[in-house]
Amino acid sequence: MTDGGGAQDAGLAVRTESGAVSGVAASGGVRIFRGLPFAAPPVGELRWRPPELPAKWSGVRAATEFGPDCPQPAPPPGGPSSSRAGRQSEDCLSLNIWAPPSARGGETYPVMVWLFGGSFLVGSASDILFDGEKYARQGVILITANYRVGLFGFLAHPALTAESPHHSSSNYALLDQLAALRWIRDNIANFGGDPNRVTVFGVSAGSASISLLLTSPLAKGLFQQAILESAGALRPLASLAEAENYGAKLGDDLATLRRMSAEEVLSKTPLFVPKMRGLTAPRVLRPIRDGWIIPKDERDAFAAGEFVNIPVIVGTNADEGTNFVVTWPIRTLDEYRAFVAENFGADAALALHTYPARDEASVRQRVAELFADTQFNYGGWALARALARSERGVWRYLFLKRRPGQSDGPHHGGEVAYVFGALGAPHLGKIAPFDAGDEKLSDAMMAAWVRFARFGDPSGGGLTWPRYDPAKDEYLEFGDPIRVGSRWRRRNMEFLDGFFERRK
Repeated sequence: MTDGGGAQDAGLAVRTESGAVSGVAASGGVRIFRGLPFAAPPVGELRWRPPELPAKWSGVRAATEFGPDCPQPAPPPGGPSSSRAGRQSEDCLSLNIWAPPSARGGETYPVMVWLFGGSFLVGSASDILFDGEKYARQGVILITANYRVGLFGFLAHPALTAESPHHSSSNYALLDQLAALRWIRDNIANFGGDPNRVTVFGVSAGSASISLLLTSPLAKGLFQQAILESAGALRPLASLAEAENYGAKLGDDLATLRRMSAEEVLSKTPLFVPKMRGLTAPRVLRPIRDGWIIPKDERDAFAAGEFVNIPVIVGTNADEGTNFVVTWPIRTLDEYRAFVAENFGADAALALHTYPARDEASVRQRVAELFADTQFNYGGWALARALARSERGVWRYLFLKRRPGQSDGPHHGGEVAYVFGALGAPHLGKIAPFDAGDEKLSDAMMAAWVRFARFGDPSGGGLTWPRYDPAKDEYLEFGDPIRVGSRWRRRNMEFLDGFFERRK
């Protein structure tokens, strides 16, 4: 996707509340604005604090380069990097806008805001997959936003809680996302966008964030629709006290912690992240139940009807687990039984009955299924059921398309390239090229996402997508062909639902 140069016209110069910015032109009149700061740099005394408003500037700021990624582990040497930022810095709270040509006659465009995934440890708003030019050509303003990850985004610490007027720490990543949404609410009209037609969407950690924001009192009014792709949702959250106990491992002097280099902070990550993720235990380097941003477990909030009543699409992929557990050292039946006992305790026998491994050849598949179901599939199913009580509508999907030459999958995140029409991204070329069937499916998914952003309903254009009804347990299968399916892994979901209910 080739951007134009820096030619200046009225559509490329836009005023924001912080100052004027100028973007670049792409084909078809699409306007691109990169690296717009939506918050002050969270550095020095602002490290591990809620984001503050960005400084104002005079003159016209060039919005032609992506802002740096937030600090995170670097990609493996020699491995492909999909980020276009080219650098990392704690001064990373910026967003990127792809907008259609300047509207005339009072027309405004719907807005879609993408939150990236990455287990809350990595991720970039400038990932090559998340290019918004194709959405802008279809009359949608597409925005990608950075947020702090890892220890920078989720350190809970007794001293941080003590200095907070809200008696809270951690969840800085969620506060970054909220700050970006407030910036969009206050500024997007100047780019031709409608601040009252904002659809927030994301994958994995980004989608899990949206699930939580649906229950947060701080998010009310900041978005009107949501699309949740493979959300790690509705599992127990760590409490503030539990997360503080981990944070205390870094010492008790905040001034010293804030003087640490970003590299020193990153080096402490293994203290918080086990080599093998617990399937049913809370995690601390992700959103926690802090009592302010997230008042209670989302499971309890959704059960009580304490969530934002908006239209929602929610879905998962057919093989969410295989790639995550490929290195896990669970090969024998004895190792598998011990693994299940560790994660399910008194319910281990029922878990083994629901996920039986009758020989060592089946162990790897059961481990992958347990990971997929506990981390993603259950969240998608349970969210759809909870949101179905809303009169605004919920639509569920299952992504089934394996690309040519793929023997398993589609894996976690495999739908993202289809959603963005990015099948030609260079780092996706590890197996056989995508074919005409993939292109057709990508077009159908993008069209459904655009219709949802415009009208709050993804059906149309020859696509019939029924609203989710828990009694029917139907969803749309994005595969070859696109069709309605029902009751996928229902027995497994019901087991997990009962397990998490008993664990409350």
